[in-house]
Amino acid sequence: MSKPAAPLKGRAARLARLMPSTGPSTAARTPFVLLVVLLLGGGLITLLLLNSALNEGSFRLSELKRDTTELTDEQQALQRDVDSRSQPDALEKRARELGMVPGGSPAFLNPDGTVRGKPTEATAPPPSPSPTPSPSASPDADAPAAGPSASGTSAGPSGSPSPSASVPQPDPAAENSPPPTSPGR
Repeated sequence: MSKPAAPLKGRAARLARLMPSTGPSTAARTPFVLLVVLLLGGGLITLLLLNSALNEGSFRLSELKRDTTELTDEQQALQRDVDSRSQPDALEKRARELGMVPGGSPAFLNPDGTVRGKPTEATAPPPSPSPTPSPSASPDADAPAAGPSASGTSAGPSGSPSPSASVPQPDPAAENSPPPTSPGR
């Protein structure tokens, strides 16, 4: 074994007497040190995993915000399109393209079944005359046009059809049919 240490004097001797011997204390400290190291290591790993999960959530949140911004922009663009197509002048233009005409004066039914007002049929305004091609614009200007003169329409003094001949005549069967209506109106 080792030789005993030199006797301590004064205060150091008194403290040495109060402290137990060093042999059994080192064996009791080992499990405590291992426990503290494991707790600290586990805490660090847990903190690392928690930090990673928060970062992943942060990336997901920023991606969702970007998607929300894109979808909001798309929704606003679609709303602008709907608003522009819902304006009265745009609706009137599209209705005329579909062949609709403004309605006449309306009539209403009273609860007792009598009619209030005098209904009138909606009539289409005459179509605007389309510009007729000039004879010099056609490739065969010397050949007489067989279409208008063959159908019995009058030709002008220069041999070209008159402007009234180029306006299409309305179909008599179409005049007797009711005007197109939209549901719910």
